[in-house]
This record gives sequence, structure tokens and C-alpha cells, in this order.
Amino acid sequence: MPPVFPFLPQRLEGLVDVACNLNWTWNREARRIFAAIDHQLWTRLRHDPLALLQQVGAERLGQCAADPAFLALYDAVMRWAAAEQSPSQTWFAQRYPAEAGNTIAYFCAEFGLHHTVPIYSGGLGILAGDHCKTASDLGVPLVGVGILYRAGYFDQQVRNDGWQEDTDDPIDLTRTVVEPVEGPGGVPYLTSVRTAGRDVFIKVWRLRVGRVTIYLLDADIEQNHRDDRHLLSRLYAGGPGLRLRQEWLLGVGGVRVLRALGIAPAAWHANEGHAAFMFVERVREFIVAGLTYDEAVKAVRAASTFTTHTPVPAGHDTFPVFDVAECTGPVWEEMGISRDTFMALGRYPVSGDSSFHMTTTALRLSRRTNAVSRLHEAVTRKLWAPLWPDRRESDLPVTHVTNGVHLATWMSNSIMQLLDAHLGQGWGARVDDAAQWEHVLSLDATALWNVHRWLKNQLLVHAREQARHLFSAHARDAAQLVGTGVLLDPEALTICFARRFATYKRANLIFHDVERLLRIVSNPSRPVQLIFAGKAHPADIPGKQILQEIYQTTRDPRFEGRIAFVEDYDMHLAHVLVQGADVWLNVPRIPMEASGTSGMKAALNGVPQLSTMDGWWEEGFNGHNGWAIAAPPGESTREEDSAAADQLYELIETSVVPTFYNRDANGLPQRWIQIMRHALCAAGARFTSRRMLAEYVNDYYVPSIRGEKTPDEAPTG
Repeated sequence: MPPVFPFLPQRLEGLVDVACNLNWTWNREARRIFAAIDHQLWTRLRHDPLALLQQVGAERLGQCAADPAFLALYDAVMRWAAAEQSPSQTWFAQRYPAEAGNTIAYFCAEFGLHHTVPIYSGGLGILAGDHCKTASDLGVPLVGVGILYRAGYFDQQVRNDGWQEDTDDPIDLTRTVVEPVEGPGGVPYLTSVRTAGRDVFIKVWRLRVGRVTIYLLDADIEQNHRDDRHLLSRLYAGGPGLRLRQEWLLGVGGVRVLRALGIAPAAWHANEGHAAFMFVERVREFIVAGLTYDEAVKAVRAASTFTTHTPVPAGHDTFPVFDVAECTGPVWEEMGISRDTFMALGRYPVSGDSSFHMTTTALRLSRRTNAVSRLHEAVTRKLWAPLWPDRRESDLPVTHVTNGVHLATWMSNSIMQLLDAHLGQGWGARVDDAAQWEHVLSLDATALWNVHRWLKNQLLVHAREQARHLFSAHARDAAQLVGTGVLLDPEALTICFARRFATYKRANLIFHDVERLLRIVSNPSRPVQLIFAGKAHPADIPGKQILQEIYQTTRDPRFEGRIAFVEDYDMHLAHVLVQGADVWLNVPRIPMEASGTSGMKAALNGVPQLSTMDGWWEEGFNGHNGWAIAAPPGESTREEDSAAADQLYELIETSVVPTFYNRDANGLPQRWIQIMRHALCAAGARFTSRRMLAEYVNDYYVPSIRGEKTPDEAPTG
């Protein structure tokens, strides 16, 4: 059933449509009008407009409907919403008018768009969400395909001993912006996919993201066998067998859903190997239409782009050939090929096993392949060189498009208002003008510092409010409160680490020498405090152990009040952290961070990064916008960690802390503020998703749409 809004006056009915399209999340006026209805309730509901419109009282809504100032803002938002429906004046329509009638299909296993639609786990999903938001901004004719995980990604609860517990909080679809798409005659499904000997009927939900629509697949309908109804309910859970079937349903079902909707994409993009079966289904389609297998593969490759995000072999999905055959059934018979030929699509030539590699499949069926940073391109070439045994690594057909982040999503309102005054109205439409960003280097020091201090205070308020909520709900006792951030000092240098708790990200690196760290954080005249947030994958025991280690330090009497762990990391908390930190800490082992985007988000708020030279920071660090740890890899992991930790401590002690606390007569850290300016300048000029998507359009999508001839350098190994 659709949401019900019993008290909404007719004069304000347009707010429902605004709330049901997620482009409100990056429009300042749209966000402002919801906050203006009831700011306290808006904050308590963590910026959920549907919940706001359902819970606010009739009296308050009546006041809004009679308030001329509110109605003026409302009418402005309605005009903006109407203009968003037309792509005629967008960047894509003006640059590529002949291609504007085409469609680009974008497949991904997760999409991170807003915390109220929790179908994402981390960086891959957030990147996909930013990709779609930017496609809407630029008018790129993109359609997304993913999965509606009714159980979402797990909620994090940390026990008294610091061990992460994973709990499900199923999505109440009547309280979200997803809309059902009915099949012919009102049937609840659009298509079916055969897997493990049974047909699975696919229900589809529509998610509106500005001008972009994302179609989400769902199997939880009564037409399916009871054992199949929850195949698509949980994100990255249930083991490799379930994951294989999810990826088969995503790839094959996604293509069939687009066909059922009458959508015929001219270009296809698989964001990570989870979606590789999309290419396989398209090969099958061409063969059924009369092409030979080789012709079908060539036709699929010509229109296909594949993006890989994973720099280590263990991070790529592989499945036993027997399990693949059981999942897919003898689809090779319908394709007119042998079982061995089908399985060869996923064969990695030097693996020495009979596994089916999803990334290998995507590489074989895509003409255009990219990594997500300059360094990751080199790593990807080395990792997949066996697929081209007769070629040098430097000549392999793998390029890179460095990730970027959606500025209007991640930059705070306060920083935007500062730029309004400094750069002039409309600066957001000139994001790709590098010269504009140079003007940021002359931002008023007092204004920038005051905005940052306000954002930092908002972070500490958020931590205290969350702690109060946990305590009042009896989820925390008094002894635990000290580690939640209630004692953090608004004047102390605050370093934030908020990432997925994978071991290679080394969340515990700063604890390598506890006594040295203790001296740093307990300096009475120049104190330092640390805030951590993040989840470990439910099956990642080492990651959970690192999280537990850090959580337990928050209760160590020596560190009490100086280290905090903020629970249940999601997009809402991420906004608060990247906007309010003094320093963003990121210390992955090189070269295991393909790109990393959290530091870009922090930098868009003037927050410097302190990081190892991996991922985006390898090309983003310019000597003025933060600090780089350049420790070379050691002969062992222990040696490498020790060297990186030594550099980390040295930088904090000799550069970060003195620069932060060195104040002029007006109490301003002038040199620190200049680093903040450079952080903002570099991120705005080079690391937004507008630049990223323009590269995809110019170098990948449009050539695919046009059928431009490029060397078809298919893997031969």
C-alpha cells in the first residue's frame, strides 16, 4: 500500500511527489522546505520526508499552508521539480543531441542513495548512487538495475565486550519511496528466470532518482516457491551459494525486466563483476535471434563497459563450476554451445582450479574495461595479465576512470553557502571549471574556520544524542557511555576514521604503539581525540576482531574521553563525519585500496586527509591539501605496518598537531586554514562525480552507442 498522509492540505500536496523522488536529497531548497515544516522532528527522523509528512500534526501543516513565506518557498520547489522532468537543456542533450534518445543500462548489486533505502553496504553502492545522481544532473539517459534487499544490510549492535552483532531490520516498503511496477493484466511480476530447476518470478520496484530510474528486483511474492522467496532479501549474506543465485537473477533477470518494460539500451555497463551474468544473457539473446556464438560475443562486447573495483584476487567472486551448472541449468544448450565453452567464459587460465570467475566473464564480454584510479589501473593490468598471455602489461586494454563523489550530496549546506558568497550564484553549474576552484584558495579565513567549527560541533552533538538515545533505550549502561563520544572536547584536534572494517584498511594502525599514542592524545595543551565508525562484514571475523579491539580502547581508563566509537555507520552518519572531522584518516595497505572516496567527501568540506599513498590519494595529494604516508612495503606485513605507523605518528606529532594549534592573534590557525582551502580546491576541481561521469560518457558510453570501431582486444587466455 502507498503511504498515507492524513493531514496534508491540498495546497501542499506537491510535497508528496517531491518526497518520493530522491533528487530532493541534493537540492538545498527541497531539503529546506521539509526542515521548515518542523525542524526538530526533521532532525529526530534523520531527514526522512515521508515519515515527516506522516507524523507532523494537522495544525502545523495548516500553519504552513497559510504562511506566505513558506508558500513562496513551496512554489519555488514545485517549479524546480517540474523543470527536473525535462532533459532538453542538460549537458548531455546539448553535447550529444544525436544520442539523447538512446538508453544506457547500468547494473550494480547495490545502490547507496539515502539511508531510508538501505540496499547498500559500502563504497561500491555509494559510488553507484553518486553515479546515478550525476546522470540525472547531466541528463545522461541512464537506467539502473539492482536488487531490492527487503532485509536491507544488517544493523550493527556492539556488545559490552565490543563484539559486533548483526541484526536485521526489514524495510517497511509502505514507508519508503520505492514504487511497485505491475506486469501485464496487473500480475505482480514482470518476468521469470530459471535457476536450480525452478522458475523464479521477478517482481520489480521503481526508484526515482531525479531524471534517472532504478529498477530493483524482488522475489518475495506468493507465485514463487517458499524456498525461493527470500533469494533476493539480504545483501551479501547467506554464503556463496546464495550469492551465486542472486547474481544470476540480477544479470539475467535484469536484462529480461528491461525487455519487458520495452527498454532497449544501446550501451551496457556492469559496475563490478557481480553483474557479469548480464553479459551472458545478452549473448544468449543474440544466439536465439540467429547469430552464431562468436558473432553474439562480438556484438555484446561492442556495446559493453565493465568497471572493476577490486585490486586483490580474493575480492573477486568465484564459484565452483558444479554450482554454476546447478544454478544456471543447461543454458548452454539453448545457446547452442557445449558446457565447456560456456564455463570457459569464467575460466581464469592460471587458477589451476575449476572455478567460474565473474570478473573474468565480464572481461571476456566487454570491449571497454576500466579501473577506478590511476594506481588501480596498474594493479588491474598485473592481476589480469594472464588473460592476454602474448601481450605486455603496459599494452593491455585496461584504462582507468578515477572515482568521484556527488558534490551536492556530500558538501554541507554551510560550505555551499560560503561558496555562494565567494564564487557567486550558479557556481554549482561550473563545477568542471578548474579556474573557478582556484578562487577557493582566497576564501575568507574567519568565515571558513567558523563554518568548520559549527560543523564539528554538529558532529559532537550527533554523537551525544545517539549516546543519549542508546542509554534511554537501555542499550548502553553508564560505564559504556564514555566510549560513545559524550566526553569529546569541541576544541581538541579530532581525527576521524570511518570505513568498512576490512583488515587491509588497518583501522587499528594508530594503536600500533599504544604508549606513543597515549602521549599524543593526552597532551594537556595540544590534545588529540579519535572518532571511529564502521561495520565489519558479517562473515569477516578478523575485521570484527579489529573493531572489538578499538571499541575496548574506548573503555580503557587511559583513553577515556579521548577515543569514541559511533555505532551503526550509514549514509546519515557518514554525512556528519565527513563534514565535521578536523582530519580524515585513511591508512590502507598499498595497493589494496582501489580508489576510496570517503576522503574526497571530507575534502569537499575542507577537511584534510592523512593517508597512505594508495587509491585516489596517490593522484590527489599535491603537497598542500593534507599529509601522505609514503612508507615502502616491507618484507612482511608486520614490517610494513610498523613503518607506516611510525610515519603516521611522526606526521601527527611534528606536522598535524603543531599546525592545528598554531594560532594567530585572532585565534585562527592560518596555516591549517590554507590546507583546508587546498583540500577543498583539489577535491572540487578533480574528484567530483561530474568529472567522473563526463569521462564515462565521452570515452565509454557514447562510443558504444555510436558503434565506434576500436580494436576488439578480447582476452585469449
